[in-house]
Amino acid sequence: MIEGACHCGAVRWRFDSAPDAATACNCTVCRRYGALWIYGHENEDVFVSGPTTAYVRGEGSLSFNFCPHCGCIAYWRGLDTDTDGRRRLAVNVRLAEPEAVTHIPIQRFDGLHSWDDLPQDGATVGDRWF
Repeated sequence: MIEGACHCGAVRWRFDSAPDAATACNCTVCRRYGALWIYGHENEDVFVSGPTTAYVRGEGSLSFNFCPHCGCIAYWRGLDTDTDGRRRLAVNVRLAEPEAVTHIPIQRFDGLHSWDDLPQDGATVGDRWF
């Protein structure tokens, strides 16, 4: 289990699975947020709590949710459910304590051009923390 919280502590998340990797995406939104995402399904293996303000990007498939008090980006949430009725949710692993996530490998994703995973370079969250 991994837990994270925004700077003021009003928004919290819990990730009950072991992530394979944390995604570093270069799309127009993610590169501005500087987030590293770990993925699951809402109320299945990822749980969020606290008030957030949502930003829905142009095409309307995701909401990016941040704390209205301190401004930290906490998670993105799929606006639609899959065929099993599950909703995809990704939490920002940078809101966790470093020692809980430092070992997680980073998967680079080209969300700007190709929409493909890029070759891994062996970096972990700990390598990119600073």
